[in-house]
This record gives sequence, structure tokens and C-alpha cells, in this order.
Amino acid sequence: MKKIAVVAFGGNALLRGNEIGTIQQQEKNTYDTSINLINLLKQDYNIVITHGNGPQVGNIMLRNEAGYNNYKIPKMPLDICVADSQGGIGYMIERQVINLLKDFKIRKNVVSLITQVLVEKDDPAFQNPTKPVGAFYLKEEADLLARINNFIFKEDSRKRGWRRVVPSPQPKDILNKKIIKDLVKKGNIVIAAGGGGVPVYVGEDKKLYGVEAVIDKDLASSLLANEIGADAFFILTDVPKVYINFRKPDQKELDIITVDEAQKYLDEGHFSAGSMAPKILAAINFVRNGGKETIITEATMLGNPESGTKIIRNK
Repeated sequence: MKKIAVVAFGGNALLRGNEIGTIQQQEKNTYDTSINLINLLKQDYNIVITHGNGPQVGNIMLRNEAGYNNYKIPKMPLDICVADSQGGIGYMIERQVINLLKDFKIRKNVVSLITQVLVEKDDPAFQNPTKPVGAFYLKEEADLLARINNFIFKEDSRKRGWRRVVPSPQPKDILNKKIIKDLVKKGNIVIAAGGGGVPVYVGEDKKLYGVEAVIDKDLASSLLANEIGADAFFILTDVPKVYINFRKPDQKELDIITVDEAQKYLDEGHFSAGSMAPKILAAINFVRNGGKETIITEATMLGNPESGTKIIRNK
């Protein structure tokens, strides 16, 4: 049987930091990121792709507000906005992956799935919003938007501006994991759990309900990787490796570390909550729950055995 890899596209897979996000920019970035999947296909992996949606869902929410304020178009809740972003981004990735498969003369089917992810209604995250979504703003702009819309903003850890933050509950179950596993085992490339999945909870009547939140895509991807029995979990970001003492004189890159070492660095506060910390936690979760290794790296390094930071089982 072929190996299974879950590949989590970072936010810069679709939208670079200096871009406004036109469809032409996003499609080019999607193709340029997806082309690196060829390295994994050559290494005999079947692939599940997950992706972020921070800038996109933020823009959807802004359109939500503008439509209501200017034309009284009913606002849609955040779970619908996440589903909206899943459909649009999934379509974009699916089309560009089909294009690159044709360019490389590889015959595979590609399918995108709207993915619901179970959370708990009483998760403490609902009392402490931390997940950044949308664009970066100046402090004055953020203050104005906060007053008008009752949003909560926090300053970016890398001092790029202020972003809206929303609740980010822990993912508990991927509701269509069985069909994802079946599809990928048969050799299909599957795009799933986009934006961390659409957050839903089970009500007292045992029915599913959407909830106002955005699930961290790396944590949801890690859970999905475990639930479908993936061999490897790749987290693509905008740096080639993970660092401790990041941006300090004693900055140090990490090559291969065990889950215990990764946990130690996480507990010591080396990784910021809005950036690398969720990736490290997702890496730890995957390996501790049966995965072989997590690799955190840039997209261009995907499949290079000498690249990235590898989190492995304890020796």
C-alpha cells in the first residue's frame, strides 16, 4: 500500500503578505505551492491537502458587514463564512492541482470536500478569542472597527499590524473522515478540512448546529491525519525551519527534535500563540497519537529529506 501524507497549506500558499489578494494572485500562488506536491507523488505518497483561510474568511466577513450596512443584505454567521471560504479555496486548489497534474502527465482524480469538524459548545476558547482572521490594520483603524462592530482586535506578534481575533475551539472529530480515508487510499488527491473545518456542535436534541468560531487549521489537520492513519504530516509555512529564540541574537534553527523536546520548547514560550505555537502543538499531537513524523517547512522544500524541522517519536 502507498503511504498517506496530509499536507497543510499555510496562509501564504494562496496570498503573500505584500499582495491585496486578486484572483490572479491567488491562483498563481496556489499553482506555485501545489507544484511542490509532485515531489511527494514521486515518493509514492497518496495526498490529502488541507488549507488555511484567515485572509479569505476575513474578507468574506467584511463583505458581510458592507452588504448589511449598505444594502441590508442579511448577515451570515461565521460558520457559513468558513464554509463559503472552503468552497472557494477548495475550488481554486482543485483546479490548479488538476492543471499541474496535466502539465506533469500524471493521471489522478482530485476532489474537494466541505468538511464539518466537531467542537464542544462549552470550550473555554469561546470566552477568550485568540484566532487571527482577516487583514492587518493600523491601531486607529482597528479601534474604529472594534467600536462599530463589537469586534476584538489584537496586535500581531510580528508587529505587522492589528487583526481581528475570534474563538478557536479544539477540534474533537472530523465528521467525514471515513470518506476522506476511502478516497485517498484509492489514490485520489483529496482537499479537506479547509480553514480548520466548519465548526459544529451537537445540541441537546442530538442535532448538529454551526457555531461562531474558526478552528485552527493545523490542529484540525493533525486530527484528520491521525484519524485516517497518515504516515506523515507536513505543515507548510513561510520559514524553512522552526527556530527557538526567534529573531534574537541567539536564534537557533531546529533540525530533528523529539515530541518531548518540542513540548519543552513550547512550554518555555519559544513560539507565539498566533503563529508557530499551534503548528508545534499540531506536530506534537500527530506524533503522540500514532503518526511517524511531522515536518514543518517552506512549500519549496516539500519532499526534500534534508529540509525543514522534523518532530519525531521519543527515542
